[in-house]
Amino acid sequence: MKQHSNAKHIFDDHDRLLISLLRKDGRAPVSKLAEIMGLSRGTVQTRLDRLLESGALLGFTARVRDDYEADQIRAIMMIEVMGKNTSQVIRRMRGLPELTMMHTTSGKWDLIAEITVASLQDFDRVLREVRLIDGVMNSETSILLSSV
Repeated sequence: MKQHSNAKHIFDDHDRLLISLLRKDGRAPVSKLAEIMGLSRGTVQTRLDRLLESGALLGFTARVRDDYEADQIRAIMMIEVMGKNTSQVIRRMRGLPELTMMHTTSGKWDLIAEITVASLQDFDRVLREVRLIDGVMNSETSILLSSV
């Protein structure tokens, strides 16, 4: 695995434009990016390499329409953790593949987990598994009905 530089990357207008273009199309060829940016292919490749090396750009991903997996049940679970058990709870939750994202947060809830499952039985099982983790004090879960 590549080590990222600890130096903070200073973005200029070209870097911001490159990142913006990659957000729209992470699969865009360097030659197409160079054409849009009005720069040489080599210059864009160098900037791309520097953004990756510095850790400012972590990688490339596919964006999927919200309704792509319409048969999936998606939910947001807010979790209150007892005392200073947050790291332990996060480690245990990372073992659940149905938790597609986790976020620490401020306010009443310590963690927010995004859940994606195929059935209500799986949903019920995941809720039970999270609630049984040592250090989880309270939770509240909302099923996502539609994106607007």
